[in-house]
Amino acid sequence: MTQLNKDISPDAYNEFLSDVATAVQQHRVQAIQSVQTISNQLYWNIGELIIKKQEEFGWGKSVILLLSRDLPQLIGEGVSWSPRNLQFMKQLVAEYSNVNQAGSQLENTNVKPPVSQLENANVNQADSHLEYVKKLIAATPWQHNVLILQKVKEPKARIFYLEQTIKNRYSRAVLLHQIKANSYEHYTTKPSQHNFAKALPEHFQEQARESIKSVYSLDFLDINKPVTEKALENTMVENVKRLMLELGYGFCFIGNQYRLSLGDKDYYIDLLFYHRILKCLVAVELKVVEFEPEFVGKLDFYLQLMDEQLKQFDDQPSIGILLVPEKNHLEVEYTLRNANKPIGVAEYILSKQLPEEMIGKLPTVAEFQRILISETKPNK
Repeated sequence: MTQLNKDISPDAYNEFLSDVATAVQQHRVQAIQSVQTISNQLYWNIGELIIKKQEEFGWGKSVILLLSRDLPQLIGEGVSWSPRNLQFMKQLVAEYSNVNQAGSQLENTNVKPPVSQLENANVNQADSHLEYVKKLIAATPWQHNVLILQKVKEPKARIFYLEQTIKNRYSRAVLLHQIKANSYEHYTTKPSQHNFAKALPEHFQEQARESIKSVYSLDFLDINKPVTEKALENTMVENVKRLMLELGYGFCFIGNQYRLSLGDKDYYIDLLFYHRILKCLVAVELKVVEFEPEFVGKLDFYLQLMDEQLKQFDDQPSIGILLVPEKNHLEVEYTLRNANKPIGVAEYILSKQLPEEMIGKLPTVAEFQRILISETKPNK
């Protein structure tokens, strides 16, 4: 390291050096995001031009092949000019532009703009839907946009995954997992249940609601038979990186079977996290049986101990997540009325069921057994 002058304090200089390095890194990130936004805006414009010229001159798909061949000669090589990518630019415009038509399919969506850059988007008026969608597309990495186009067909679902990608900073792999786990369907058909309106400060409620899911997909654990709570917990800890990706952006793992003490008695939290966005501790309790009201009482007690023993003076109130394989909506609602601490009750999925379109098209277990038996019998 460069020798410091006597009038420069090493500690002060190191802090100054760290500040400058942080500023450089932040601007690098902003530069990358700006390039991404500008590139996506360009891709949208190219898609519009392709559609416009095809309609104007009656051109077919061959114009995309010609464009892919001739563009690199004019402006240089680049993967962006492949026929496949140009087709995606056209598809992006053609399919998302429909949201600006009368009776927009987005009018009743409950999802709010997730990031500060979009907070000025007026999504309450039909005319502004397309502009809002274009901002989402611009803020989403191109390959993520392509993945959503390929894997998701319903307009509302596409908006949901765009918003979640931006808010949670999904990698492409995590986005694919969320789509395969039917996150949008769970979001719309199984609303999250909690008592945050009663147990949390008003300014903190919306953030907490956005951070707790109604259904968690744990199929990455590769468990397809009944297990004990301890076995489920151990498997989740072994896969803690993928578990945290499923929980959502901001979760930091502290430990499992985290001990709390009261008098001469010890209590253990299944999984303990700190959420660096919410600025609070999050206790996760796992159950392998259907929801019972006493589960909430136990978790409520743990949260009281956490707030007294672990919570720092500048932390928000601790939150509990109770994960169960099945729950009765009405029973959960009544139980949460009596809980004093903020608790969310969610279901989890250990393995996917057979897709609806495949039901009746594959042999049943009994039919498989008959086939295997017949094939193993010796020929007469």
